[in-house]
Amino acid sequence: MSYKLNLIALYLFGSFYLFACNSSEQEQQSNQESKPSDSVNVEAEKTKEMTEFERFKQYIVGDFDNQQQIDEEIEAGKQIHPYAKHVNRAANDRIDNLPEDFKGFFVIEESYYKYPEQDTILKPYLFLFEETKEGKVQLTNFKLPEDLDKTKVRNDNPDLQFDYNTLEVSPSFKPVTYRYKEGEGFYLKAPNDLPNNMRFTLEETIAEETLTVMELLEKEGKSLTPYDTPLLYKRLK
Repeated sequence: MSYKLNLIALYLFGSFYLFACNSSEQEQQSNQESKPSDSVNVEAEKTKEMTEFERFKQYIVGDFDNQQQIDEEIEAGKQIHPYAKHVNRAANDRIDNLPEDFKGFFVIEESYYKYPEQDTILKPYLFLFEETKEGKVQLTNFKLPEDLDKTKVRNDNPDLQFDYNTLEVSPSFKPVTYRYKEGEGFYLKAPNDLPNNMRFTLEETIAEETLTVMELLEKEGKSLTPYDTPLLYKRLK
């Protein structure tokens, strides 16, 4: 009798042990499923810690155009703005002799403008964006070499290179700092006095998926820009 009782006790203990193990494994699996993966946590932490400068770089690089704005104007009966497109690419690899501790980034901006029944106007730019001591983004516009064919200033031109040691800051566009506001983007308004009583003012807001740009050219206080509202760009990629 004692032998049989021992067998029954051993069987009951083994069944309880297996049940406890299974329950523990199920609880661990449930906890793992309910918690986000380490990769998600890391990505969330990166987003949380992103600086204004890093965020700006994500916003400014890409392709943008105002086709939606043009379509809406045509549907309303009159096209007011030119069709416009920006092709922006980070371009540090296009700059020879950059200092080893260089922390800013250059951008080649291809700007295209076209009114109906007119040729496309190409306006390329070389911009430098740097982080200020206060953590803000500063824009500096550089002159393109006078002997450089502007039609060759394209991001898809494999032969396009600049020498950092010979680059010159544009004398007609002063460096300016963006103001960042959560939910709206990066904003600047930069008036620049030009010869012959002229003034050029750039006002723009750069957000994650949109660019809002107004380029106002004035002479003796009179606007020479054929429109008085900004170009509204949407991100293409």
